[in-house]
Formats: sequence, structure tokens, C-alpha cells
Amino acid sequence: MAVPRGSLDRRLFRMLGLVCALYQIFFVRSTAAQTAQLSVDASPQNIQMIPENMFGIFFEEINHAGAGGLWAELVNNRGFEAGGLNTPSNIDPWLIIGDESNIIVATDRSSCFPTNPIALRMEVLCESSGTNVCPPEGVGIYNPGFWGMNIEEAKVYKVSMYIRSSDSVDLTASLTSSDGLQNLASHTIIADSEDFKEWTKVEFDLQSSESYSNSRLQLTTSKSGIVWFDQVSLMPSDTYMGHGYRKDLASMLANLNPKFLKFPGGNYVMGNYLLNAFRWSETVGPWEERPGHFNDVWGYWTDDGLGLFEFLQLAEDIGASPVWVVNDGASRYEQIPPATIAAFVKDVVDGIEFARGDPGTTWGSVRAAMGHPEPFQLNYISMGNQECSMHYYKENYRKFYSAIKASYPDIKIISSCDRSTISPNEPADLYDVHVYTSSGDMFYKSSMFDSTPRGGPKAIVSEYAVTGNDAGRGTLVAALAEAAFLIGLERNSDVVEMASCAPLFVNDNDRRWSPDAIVFNSWQHYGCPNYWMLHFFKDSSGAALHPSTIQVSNYNQLVASSITWKNSKDGNTYMKIKVLNFGNQVVDLSISVTGLENDIQTFGSIKTVLTSGSLRDENSFQQPDKVVPVESPITNARKQMSLVLDPYSLTSIDLLLDASTKMHSLLDSNLHSSL
Repeated sequence: MAVPRGSLDRRLFRMLGLVCALYQIFFVRSTAAQTAQLSVDASPQNIQMIPENMFGIFFEEINHAGAGGLWAELVNNRGFEAGGLNTPSNIDPWLIIGDESNIIVATDRSSCFPTNPIALRMEVLCESSGTNVCPPEGVGIYNPGFWGMNIEEAKVYKVSMYIRSSDSVDLTASLTSSDGLQNLASHTIIADSEDFKEWTKVEFDLQSSESYSNSRLQLTTSKSGIVWFDQVSLMPSDTYMGHGYRKDLASMLANLNPKFLKFPGGNYVMGNYLLNAFRWSETVGPWEERPGHFNDVWGYWTDDGLGLFEFLQLAEDIGASPVWVVNDGASRYEQIPPATIAAFVKDVVDGIEFARGDPGTTWGSVRAAMGHPEPFQLNYISMGNQECSMHYYKENYRKFYSAIKASYPDIKIISSCDRSTISPNEPADLYDVHVYTSSGDMFYKSSMFDSTPRGGPKAIVSEYAVTGNDAGRGTLVAALAEAAFLIGLERNSDVVEMASCAPLFVNDNDRRWSPDAIVFNSWQHYGCPNYWMLHFFKDSSGAALHPSTIQVSNYNQLVASSITWKNSKDGNTYMKIKVLNFGNQVVDLSISVTGLENDIQTFGSIKTVLTSGSLRDENSFQQPDKVVPVESPITNARKQMSLVLDPYSLTSIDLLLDASTKMHSLLDSNLHSSL
């Protein structure tokens, strides 16, 4: 049978395409492959110990990272304070169930809490019978939380609220679907007219009959009368370590094995105006007594459930050293002059007493009353947020420095000024560095500290991120560029003591900044490529760094580092070699390890690779694992071996070592010094 001309053309075209593809695979790939030699000097005398707190995390209240995120409170604007002190005020996102013919709500200043004077007055005009009959499900108010409440089947949720009424009360508290038609759990509050004559706290549990990711909490009644509500809270009973943090998000932090937690932010600490700055003393004590404040830099209200105590507790829970960024009397647009800075200095010293003071001290007793009689291990204070250029910063800084060192000489104080300004007259233990740049520039900043003079105060690179067009919402190329930068910090860990990326979290419903390490909504989360990149560095803190050099011709796209680290879980010691290929060519890498006192075991070693099909690949709720590390076993591992590096990839090999008493002792001593 004759083949039609069109069909023949199509077959020839497909065959030509196949030939071209095979050409690309076998010829172009082979001719484009680079060869390179990585030499690692594992001699004990050339080891450099990486600081035990080298890699950590930085939390800022941005993108609803805490309110509606890490902090597990499900009610948004729990105290009705977000609308301000002038009443009636906006109660957003609270809304009514019913209409103005049967219910009227308004805020007033009748709360029992002096620091939180606003309460909500609900007047119900309808009845269960008579001329003005309430709708079948009653009337009332509801709160949708932060873009929906995630309610899970069989889980228990703790409800608390304050109620006042001169009338008898018949209320129903319910968890429902977003339209209120599907009931997930409910509890009835029935009381006589005398029971709630004064403000009374009501607490109960709700257990959901099914799961619904976009739920709401509603308070309804079919009884006429006036009821006041205040400080309405809904918390999951199952939180991280039982301390109020959203379990899935806090676990993602813990999985990074961070050695420090810097908090509560940068601009968030300052505020656009001091009126809205983070004031630590207003964020401690019972949650319902905290006034909350407007985060004017990032444009939303926070009830301050996530306050100084909770940050210190979180650091303790995940095994990190707390680094507290204090307000030093400056906002973005204001600054307190030295003549009147004394009150701000005392406020910071009082805050340190809250963290570290004995239970018998004024502020230590407040911490103890919150359930933590033992002092927190607060050893770092960061003075402000990149404020060195502000007119009064240096003079005010000296006052803070002197006062803190007088009471707590062991605390390390971090300056916002760069290294060149630090002197005996402008002392500092560390200086803060922020790096935001393109992926290409970030890659070349792997050598940023190569020429830094040794000796003197070290750097804390507390904020770094790839930004710009190639950053997207968290791309592979951004993660790889940041990996190169961190490898450079490892190599220069004699002059860099700590490093953390920024920002950490973003609620997908309120992106004020991109990219971020962890993305979430009310019920989902995923790590961006740079989050997974950080896993390649979670064993570096306190590890032994070995000198390593790469020899390659006409290809300056490789950076590498080598460490020896001890796995605290199984007691094994590994040599980790990380190599980043930031170019578009395959690299055939020969690895040579010399001076290693212990042998490499033939089996038990692992290769891990982070790469993807496109430089701009991102993870998403639909594809959360599109760009994640892939592990595979290494067989026949040895001191001289070969490795193929994919284009645009980060590769690490963890080589299982035979036991070495000397190396074990060295790593153990560094590990214990960090505990």
C-alpha cells in the first residue's frame, strides 16, 4: 500500500527530530561536559571549627507570618481592638448573622480590661416566637479567622470568651462551614440573668465531626436582649510542644535544626512610627490583657499573642539561641534624642530581666507566673534594624551598650553599623549585615568576606535573599545562588558567626514580600526551593571545616566546601562535601580527600541533589515537591572518587567515616559547648 505524501513527511520530520535529540544527548552533552578536580585537605592541623550558632532563622511579623500563621489562634481580632479606641469602630473581619431588623452590634469602651477597653455590644431584637421571630438558626456574629479556619475531624478546639449581660442568656457557639449551613461542632451557653451580670470568663471545648478548611466560628441566639462579648478565642488543643504554635509550621522550623532564632523582626520592631512599634512589655502576661498593636509597616493588626515570652519559648522548643532585636528609640520616621533616651534604655534592660531574671525579681516574677520559672538562655541583643545612618543612633547605642553590659556583661551586643565603624569608642560584639541582590550577584558574593581582616568583631548576616525578577515566588536559581553565598560564609566562618535568610514565612493570602522560605494558608504549607536548600547546611553549625580547592579550566561556576560533622541521633560521623554548579554544563568532578585519619566506610554514604528542569521552577500548593532534594545511596565510597554534577544543581555527599577518637572528641566538645 502506498504511503500518503503527508504521512511520509510527518514520519520523516519525526525521525529528523529524534536524530537531533540523540545528537543533543550523546554529542553535545559529551562535548559540553567539563572536568574538574576537588581537593579536600582533611588534615587535623588544618581544621577550622565553624561557630556552633552559625546557621539559624530570622522571624519577622510580615506577610501574616505570626498572626494567622505560626501563632495558632484562629480568631482574627479576638478583642475587637483592631478598629481603634474611638467607638463605634470597625470590627472587621467580624460580621453579623441576620439583618438590622433583628440585630444591632457596636463596639463600646465597657471591657473589664483597662489595657483593652473595647468590647462588642450585641443587641438582639427578635425572639423565638411572637411578632418579630428570629431566623430558624438564630442571629448573632461570626468570625472567619484569617482567610478561613482550618477545622479537622475529631480534633478538639479550645474556646474562651468573656461575656456580660443583665439578661438571661441562651447562646450557641458553633464551628460551621464558610456559609454557616454545615455545622461541625456546637456548644450551648445557658445562664440566668444574674450569672453574667459582671464580666465572666467562659471556657469549653469543641470537637469537630468532620473536616472543613474554610470554617468560621459563630455565636448565635434566638433570645432578645443585650449581650457583651470580649476576648473571644479559638485555639487548637494540639499545638507544637503544647505552647500555642501551629504544629505543621513550627515543625518545618525545627526540621532545619536552627541554632538561633532572631526575632521579632526588622521594620516590625521599629514601626513607621513609635506609636506602633513592638513594645515587649505589652506582649507579656495573660493574652487577654495584651493590648495588641497595629503593624503599620506591613499594614495589619496583631493581637500580640505571639509576644516576647512566646518567642523565647519557641527558641527553647526548637533548640535555638534567642536573638532579640530591641527597639532602641527609633521608628522609620522618628528618633528619640539622647537627652530623653533613658526610658528606652531601661525598658530594654527590664526586658532582659524578664528573660533572664530570677523569679524573685520584678520582671522575672512575671515570666515565672507565665509558667517558666527558669530563666531563658538569652545571650544576644541586636540593637535596632540597620539604623546606623540615623542621626542619634551611635550616641544612643553607646548608652544601651553601657547599661546592658553593666548588668549582663556576658550578653553579646549586635551593632547596626558596619565593621569599619567599630572601635573601643564604638564597641560591639557582632555587626549586622543584610544582603538583598540578584541571583547572579548573590552567587559572586560567595567571596564577599574573603578579604575581611581577621580579628575583631564578627558579622551576623541576619538577612539575605535573592530578589528581583529571577527570584519569582521562590525559584530554583534563587536557591542555588543563596547556597553559593552560604558556602562562602562557611569558608569564612572565622569572621562570620551567624547567618539567616529573610523573610521566613508568607501567608499566601497576604504577600507583602516575595520570595519567602515557607508558604502557607489556613490548611496547607510547602517549602520553597531555598527552604530545602537550607537542609544542606543544617549540620554545619559546630562542624569541622576542611580546606578545599577546585581546579577547573574556563568555568568559574563551581563553589564547594567540606565539613566533618557528627550525627547526634545515631552517633555516626560523616564528611559532607557540598558542590554547587551554577552553570549550564555537566561537570565530571574528581574528588580527592587527603589527610583523613579515619577510613570511609564502603556502605552507608548518601548523595543528595537539589535541581529541577528549569531555573525558574517553583514549588506550589499544587506541586509542593517539584523542587526538593533527592537522596540516593553511594556504593563503594572512598577517598578518591568521581561525581557527575548536573547543570544548575546543588549536590552533597555524606561519607560515613570509621570511628575516630580524636575527631569524635573534637566534635563532641564543640557540640557540648553549644548546649
